[in-house]
Amino acid sequence: MSTPRDNAPYPIGTPGTPWGADEKAAWLARQHLRRSYDAEVVQPLKARLPAAAHLFSYGVLDYARLGLPAYPLLAVRSHDWQPGRPTVLVTGGVHGYETSGVQGALQWIATGLERHARDVNVLVLPCISPWGYETVNRWNPDAIDPNRQFRQDSPAAESALAMACVAAHAGAVDLHVDLHETTDTDNSEFGPAKAARDGKSFDWHAIPDGFYLVGDTERPAPDFQRALIAAVRPVTHIADADEHGCIIGTTLEQPGVINYAKRELGLCGGMTAARFVTTTEVYPDSASATPAQCNAAQVATVVAAIGYLLEHGTASA
Repeated sequence: MSTPRDNAPYPIGTPGTPWGADEKAAWLARQHLRRSYDAEVVQPLKARLPAAAHLFSYGVLDYARLGLPAYPLLAVRSHDWQPGRPTVLVTGGVHGYETSGVQGALQWIATGLERHARDVNVLVLPCISPWGYETVNRWNPDAIDPNRQFRQDSPAAESALAMACVAAHAGAVDLHVDLHETTDTDNSEFGPAKAARDGKSFDWHAIPDGFYLVGDTERPAPDFQRALIAAVRPVTHIADADEHGCIIGTTLEQPGVINYAKRELGLCGGMTAARFVTTTEVYPDSASATPAQCNAAQVATVVAAIGYLLEHGTASA
């Protein structure tokens, strides 16, 4: 679990003054490639694609204006798409640095999609932010958080292209599982960077040690969230609330579950009218969790969510 910073100012910008173009350029100059989207996402996806699925590109993430590479954006759709079946959307890598969100999605595609595609229509966007994946970053190169920009006229290409893909290829979505992590770097790097960018003070919250879910205040579905926590509990430990009854500053709704206003905040989980929606939050920095457990927790959530959907109905909100 992370500990508070020493309140040292972020190395870019002037405290209390929002960043301009020069500060954003200075931030971008500090980012470097640390892993390969092609080697760790694209090639494994192609090698382990089940026969029941079709791999396609839904666009290109092109930051040539910043001297950066172009990335093919890939999605997986079940072949036997039936209008009468419920539709499941799985998204990963909205925040590229959240590794198990991407690798968990790839693992479920390889091991679970074929079985579930007999009962549901499936669309998976396993790595929405490939530049963020390669640079282990929360933001895109414009210093924008894609997971606050799932809204009309989005300034984040990652978010806009993902929304267009879902609208074109999924139709009405009944279940959306968005795969994320909460890491110690949220306090050591990304939180302070956001505060500096916005000219604000950093609002520190303890990072919870364990897995938790973020439901939607408009569609809380407490029984659904409870079933997912029960499915993950044998895989990895569930986060406890802090001394204030909160997880990352938000009041606990039930063990392991908080709710956010997903549409209002422009979150990925708010981009559809799905009846059931949840965001996973795995804690990869825990001394009690391995990378394999983190991936397995993501897979267990998707499996349990589909099971709950099939058992409890498919009417969209």
